[in-house]
Amino acid sequence: MRDDLPADLAPRLAEELGLKLSEYEHVVEILGRTPTVTELYMYSLMWSEHCSYKHSRKSLRMFPTEGPAVLQGPGENAGVIGVGDGWAVAFKMESHNHPSAIEPYQGAATGVGGIIRDIFTMGARPIASLNSLRFGTLDKPRQRYLFEGAVAGIGGYGNCLGVPTVGGEVYFEEAYEGNCLINAMAIGLMREEDLMLAVAAGPGNLIVLIGSTTGRDGIGGASVLASQEFDEKAEDKRPSVQVGDPFTEKLLIEACLELLQRDLLVALGDLGAAGLTSSASEMASRGGVGLEIDVTLVPQREDAMKPFEIMVSESQERMLAVVTPEKLGEVQDICEHWGLPATVIGQVTDTGRFVIREGDEVVGDMPAATLAHDAPIYDPPAERPAYLDELQRFDPLSELDHPGGVEMLTATLFDLLASPNICSRRWIWEQYDHQVMLNTVVLPGSDAAVLRIGMPGRGEVTERAIAASSDCNGRYCYLDPYTGAQIAVAEAARNVACAGGRPAAITDCLNFGSPEKPEVFWTFTESIRGMADACRAWEVPVISGNVSFYNESFGQPIYPTPTVGLVGVLEDVAHHTTLGFKQAGDVVVLLGETGAELGGSEYLKVVHETVAGLPPRVDLDAEAALREVLLAAIGEGIVRSAHDCSEGGIAVALAESCIAGAVGADIHLGDELPPVAELFSETQGRVVVTVAEDAVERLFELAFEAAVPFAVIGTVGGEVLRIEGLVEAGVVEMSDVFEGALAGLVHPEETIATEELREG
Repeated sequence: MRDDLPADLAPRLAEELGLKLSEYEHVVEILGRTPTVTELYMYSLMWSEHCSYKHSRKSLRMFPTEGPAVLQGPGENAGVIGVGDGWAVAFKMESHNHPSAIEPYQGAATGVGGIIRDIFTMGARPIASLNSLRFGTLDKPRQRYLFEGAVAGIGGYGNCLGVPTVGGEVYFEEAYEGNCLINAMAIGLMREEDLMLAVAAGPGNLIVLIGSTTGRDGIGGASVLASQEFDEKAEDKRPSVQVGDPFTEKLLIEACLELLQRDLLVALGDLGAAGLTSSASEMASRGGVGLEIDVTLVPQREDAMKPFEIMVSESQERMLAVVTPEKLGEVQDICEHWGLPATVIGQVTDTGRFVIREGDEVVGDMPAATLAHDAPIYDPPAERPAYLDELQRFDPLSELDHPGGVEMLTATLFDLLASPNICSRRWIWEQYDHQVMLNTVVLPGSDAAVLRIGMPGRGEVTERAIAASSDCNGRYCYLDPYTGAQIAVAEAARNVACAGGRPAAITDCLNFGSPEKPEVFWTFTESIRGMADACRAWEVPVISGNVSFYNESFGQPIYPTPTVGLVGVLEDVAHHTTLGFKQAGDVVVLLGETGAELGGSEYLKVVHETVAGLPPRVDLDAEAALREVLLAAIGEGIVRSAHDCSEGGIAVALAESCIAGAVGADIHLGDELPPVAELFSETQGRVVVTVAEDAVERLFELAFEAAVPFAVIGTVGGEVLRIEGLVEAGVVEMSDVFEGALAGLVHPEETIATEELREG
């Protein structure tokens, strides 16, 4: 066979490619001989952590994945749920962490491109994207460079593509300094009957490559970079980062959707991590068939590419289709219309084998299913980290001195509003086009994005809508991964409910350090257990997701960060709700009850530079009851604003609602708790709502019937947020601090210059 490897050199190459000796020996056992260079590259990438989930697959079985609305669960390019009247949405979240830490613009841009392809592969038109980002603190120039580059990459790709970026989140913590996180989520809209799967079928059918040419850029990109931690050689991997072309992706979207609408394809798959190898082998294994591919037929943008380079290149904007011979001409005509090549590179066979040819020479011949499904499954040891005992014993209220009095507490509120983890994200989302396609009902900056169901450009408009949010507080997960992961699900569900949406399903992106370290793997399994228990209790299935391991640099892992992307359904878009206070005289009501829970809080980090204590508790039944009351009240049309209490506590929630509505409020919180706990505790299961005075009694009835704590805490009006005996803060002054903080942190030299001009 061409491309043979000497038996004594093969194990050494396998090790360089990331295979363990036992894994290499398993490949030899499968093949019954020494693998060729091409085969070894293909197995090494398909059996990498990023592609095979070999350390996580057992743990992921804890997730509930089925439900009455689920049309497609995990295992395909994206999950799909029905949202009523024959409409469906496809959505998924994935990571592009390691490439972005090396080349932030292209890493983030191609992360967006990859997740968008996962969506239209299912037959859905992409209608929105969200993101979840983590960086080190912005006082360091490199972190500002990574942050600016990633935001620019997300905006640059999404804006050119014409897919609105409608929401997201970002945190800045020292734990992410060596390994930023770029998690991209996309949502697509479709009719249920248009669902397409990446399942090859029909011996004699043709394998057609659509889109960009194949180059050496991105060889081993996501699949290799995401399967090992960073060290001093990280910068040497810059050539592995893929380069995106959003204009070609836009053409791909239109061409592929037209092909699907005309029923011209047997199957369609995206070329993501591991390139042709991944897409083709997964298609074949799902269909129980074989494939033959001739690499000389693959359009190449570089000279003298070797077979293994062609098979594992992660060049972007490429799709793989299975087409019957009689429909090939029509497929190629449509692709030509959109300016895209559609090249036959092989065919489906009935052998169950994946054969790679270079002209007449065979360079690879493997059982197709072994690439996608025969990677070893590990059960790593898990050990509770020793640091947890000391951190969880810490009592913030008794072990620290806290500010008191109106002046100091008001100053503390301003410090929190200026915190990079709380301040306005306007500097980010103003770089994104969030209204293209005309479906966006609620813009970025509220609790959740709201998107109308329909295709306005085609005259298809409905009264239905979806709400979407992405959430996770890695600090909570660091202090207690089980509880922290539940909070991620709970906050995403509360955010969606505050917008008027009933939580329907989630996707996730599970970001952790090395699974080969027992302490890290324990946090991983505990996080999954926490998420699974919450999802099962609330009947919210997990329909897609991604695991990103080895997020550490020089041996230091990131905080455990199981990011949740949740989609909810609104039966009537007219009943969507936003966070801003609406009208003077409205009554402010707190649903839920505040406890003295400052562990892991933003107050503790900003004021005391401390990350310690127990995170807030989660009561699954109480959270569910709160959402039901909120959704019932919104459905009856009596809620004028709704905003959940999260980072910064009720003081920050009230301030944000005042800022969003450009109006003040007079508030009384009581004196049962110490002032800092009353204001800044991050107790879960709380929502601040406003209603007209004549609707208070009805809201009370709904809360009483569900046993949800209910308290009238004030009224809307004036130009000041006045929390009796605790805070006196002007709305304009709060807005100036809140809206301007992030830009000042990203460009401190401009802030200094502005201050000098004012003083001069």
